Amino acid sequence: MSFLLVWSIGLGLGGMFFGGLWWTVNKGVLSANPALYVLTSLLLRMGLALSGFYLVLTSDLGEPSWQLLLLCLFGFLTARLLITRWTRVASVKAIKAPKESPHAP
Repeated sequence: MSFLLVWSIGLGLGGMFFGGLWWTVNKGVLSANPALYVLTSLLLRMGLALSGFYLVLTSDLGEPSWQLLLLCLFGFLTARLLITRWTRVASVKAIKAPKESPHAP
């Protein structure tokens, strides 16, 4: 049970980290001050991810902590693959979608 919980924690951390990165890139491009946007996002995402990994490492779930940390990292990287696939599909759909002409009736 603790393995599934730790993997899920890693999946959530990765989802927030890489989902936040995708959101930051999309919003930062249109921002008046993209450097501030990206720096703030980096600090928040790194702080969240490192705090989550630290909590897993210091947790008392009865298992060796390095194994739990490795499992959490596996969940984190699984989230990276899922977010990458999801955003690629969303980008392809946005490109293939017919754009409405402003002069269309």
